[in-house]
Amino acid sequence: MALESWLNKVKKSISHSFDSVRSTPPTTKKLVIKKSNVGVLAFEIAGLMAKLLHLWQSLSDKNLARLRGESICLEGVRKIVSNDDNFLLSLACAELVENLRLVAKSVSRISKKCEDSTLRSFDRLFDEFANTGRDPNNWVIGSKEMESKNKKLERFVTTSITLHKEMDELVILENGLKKSLQLQSKEHDKEQKIIDLQHKILWQRQEVKYLKEKSLWYRSFDTVTTLLARSIFTTLARIKLVFGVFPTTLPRSLSASAVVYPSDNPNTSLFVSGPLMKNPPNLLPRDGFFETNSKILKPPSTTLGAAALALHYANLIIVMEKMIRSPQLVGVDARDDLYAMLPNSIRFSLRGRLKGIGFSASDPGLATEWRDALQKILGWLSPLAHNMIKWQSERSFEQQKMVPKTNVLLLQSLYFANQEKTEAAITELLVGLNYIWRFEREMNAKALFQFTNFNGFLNSQGSV
Repeated sequence: MALESWLNKVKKSISHSFDSVRSTPPTTKKLVIKKSNVGVLAFEIAGLMAKLLHLWQSLSDKNLARLRGESICLEGVRKIVSNDDNFLLSLACAELVENLRLVAKSVSRISKKCEDSTLRSFDRLFDEFANTGRDPNNWVIGSKEMESKNKKLERFVTTSITLHKEMDELVILENGLKKSLQLQSKEHDKEQKIIDLQHKILWQRQEVKYLKEKSLWYRSFDTVTTLLARSIFTTLARIKLVFGVFPTTLPRSLSASAVVYPSDNPNTSLFVSGPLMKNPPNLLPRDGFFETNSKILKPPSTTLGAAALALHYANLIIVMEKMIRSPQLVGVDARDDLYAMLPNSIRFSLRGRLKGIGFSASDPGLATEWRDALQKILGWLSPLAHNMIKWQSERSFEQQKMVPKTNVLLLQSLYFANQEKTEAAITELLVGLNYIWRFEREMNAKALFQFTNFNGFLNSQGSV
């Protein structure tokens, strides 16, 4: 009875403690603070900051040099996407602008909660800056100041991630205590377990409180929107500068930091000053900056993106890649499943390629030639397929993380790939796979037949 009485007191105490922590005293001052602070929106805002940091990093001298010297020079990109540098760079520019626009759209929604009327007009000011270059609030900052701001944003992102984890841990501890109090067990050590849980909860609450103070939780909407606005304006200014699109007024320090296309000498690592695109797209009279970029990102009718086949073909190529790597492990069912994945256009092309080919596949030399040919095709086609999967998975709702992982762009995937050229490459892979698959089966059957005859010979010799 004494234990039950004590447990009831503890239960009431904990319940009262929960209520006091989660409720806000009805004072005018507290209500104002609750209204102006971002609170639980800190996690969403930290996610936006992480995306901005990632975007800014993708515009670094090193990454721009990689874009100009590696990404648009991928063999697969050149074969089935385009060999026009200016077109490929315009795709990269348009995608970066679109990613920034989506972040700005979320910031615009948050800005409506600001007390400053200028901040509440963020969406209008951003569109005006994108179209005309006007920056009446001087939100575009220099590169050194931007780097300093980015370090601040990184701290906010890191602290927000830690806060989220610690808050989850607090919920687990609180639920564990409630469950312990509800159990009618009469164990002698239950009192000590509850006391230990109470201590852990008190410590965890202090940790959460400390992290809230260090993170965005208690920052005002005006403060975080100003940080985000400066980052967004400066990032857009950087994009315009390095790609040479629609010139705008920039701080000298920001202009001086731009990296550009390599010099004509392939043996030097030096870079010359100037925009990435020599002939950037111009704004049309009736279109704004974002409308123009949106049109650039629309895939032509001849591409896999327009046909909504890019992701399907990426999965198909990856399946074939695994089969080509180990054809001896491919069963009849797996082969039928692969055939079922083929669209009608590839099936028709495949039937035409297989006409006249005999059923025998016993030539080791031809099998070797096919293996070499398949590896060459996969060498340039497979990276685009894997990039397509990465791009899609990083943007799917379930896979969204606070910090993006890669710099994969659509131009490096199958999205803008020519459908006819891609299907021709896939058909060639299927023809080659068909031959080496049958070759492996015939070699295995031949080996099994010889082994069986040899065992039969030994058995007949032993019975003599």
